[in-house]
Amino acid sequence: MPFWRKGNRPAQLPSLLRSYSRRERALSAFRVATIIVTAAVAHPFSGEARQKPTPKTTSAKKANELTLAGLRPGKDTTARLFRLYPNFKTSATTQDGQISWEDPCRQERLTIDVDSSKNVQVIRVGRLEESKTAHCEVASVPSRWKTGLGLRVLDNAQSVIQLYGQPDSRSPSTKDGQPLELWYYAFDWAGPDVPQVMEVVCTREKDGQVGRVVEITLAAPSL
Repeated sequence: MPFWRKGNRPAQLPSLLRSYSRRERALSAFRVATIIVTAAVAHPFSGEARQKPTPKTTSAKKANELTLAGLRPGKDTTARLFRLYPNFKTSATTQDGQISWEDPCRQERLTIDVDSSKNVQVIRVGRLEESKTAHCEVASVPSRWKTGLGLRVLDNAQSVIQLYGQPDSRSPSTKDGQPLELWYYAFDWAGPDVPQVMEVVCTREKDGQVGRVVEITLAAPSL
């Protein structure tokens, strides 16, 4: 008698098949799930647009200035000025609260504005309007009239940005028919006890020639 006939105890094929089918379906579902998970791990963005990594944002460089020509406006007095530059007492020009001295070797002028208490308020270094011929051995020596961070007249205009960051404003200017650009830096963000303003005048880039610094002004009060 065939073993699947009724009455034969071992004849439980339908239930065995059902049990086998359930196990097989469960195993197949597990395999499919494994394949999907593996694919998802290997290609996490398949089926949708890949998101580009967000570039790290770096804060723009920002630096303030404290001194020009070795002097700090708002803090130093004419006493320190004459200690730094003893020859100013005899060769400097003084008029209406302003002390100026020319360096014909480097064709530069240093101008100091002082208040009634002899406190230095504004310091300005610039090129002489009229070139004066002078034969000096010191002409090749870097000028002492520089900012605390090392900016000098005739430096590359891009060095201003490298030292202080982008200016708060730029405005066109001219002097003796020469097109110039005024760069304005406000330092009030650094606190009330530091020079509040720096202005840098540069020549404009022309015919592939980079601009050059022709004047630097550092002031204790806002200009």
